[in-house]
Amino acid sequence: MSFTRPLPLKGRVLGGGNEPLVCTPVVGRDEDALRREVATVAARRPDLIEWRVDFFGALGDTARVVRLAQELRALAGDIPILFTRRSIREGGTPIDVGEDQVFALYEAVCRAGSVDQIDWELSSEPRWWTQAVELSRATGVPLVASFHDFQRTPSKADLVAKFAAMQDAGADVAKIAVMPRHLRDVLTLLDATLEARETLRVPLISMSMGAYGSLSRLFGWMYGSSVTFAVGDQASAPGQVPMEDLAAVFEVLQRALKGAG
Repeated sequence: MSFTRPLPLKGRVLGGGNEPLVCTPVVGRDEDALRREVATVAARRPDLIEWRVDFFGALGDTARVVRLAQELRALAGDIPILFTRRSIREGGTPIDVGEDQVFALYEAVCRAGSVDQIDWELSSEPRWWTQAVELSRATGVPLVASFHDFQRTPSKADLVAKFAAMQDAGADVAKIAVMPRHLRDVLTLLDATLEARETLRVPLISMSMGAYGSLSRLFGWMYGSSVTFAVGDQASAPGQVPMEDLAAVFEVLQRALKGAG
């Protein structure tokens, strides 16, 4: 029985019986830090590496970012790279770069063939979202639509509607991360993910953040979340669990679930 959907990448698909997929973020502020981080993470063999480029100190230098993206692509080997600029409104690092320059950076990296997926926030201005969809289609780099709420967990109905809006807007993957105020909020996120898994066609990524939210990172895949984010070297969000701890839990759950369904 498969609980999740495979993840589309540029020119291939990731998953197909291997669930959940594990993504590890890299958040270095300069080239040397990122090289060390990617080398460390790649040695641990995650399924996906996310470059959180909003942490990079020279984000405004497009040529420099493209060169580094190509270098990181080589260091990662066959591990695909998700390229993400997280905005400050959704928990990212403050940057001194306008949205037009950010989009130009995405375009340059995609056309250079250095990344396998891109993340763009659905809350961005409609014109930027439309251009992100067009860029994804033109370059063959799948688009992850994302939404983050670091203050609360919306209702189940609102979360399912958000997943559906991402699919309707042209996303290849729909991602939601929310903050639980109470333990029951984690159940809300999981229930919404399950309903979206049963009613939508796109792969889903979902997680609760913080201490309570770590539970969703351990077994959210059973409710339809194709990817869980884990600490390979440094965390990029609250509640991320070390890769080795995730692997131990996954092994126990997968043994228990053999023959289910």
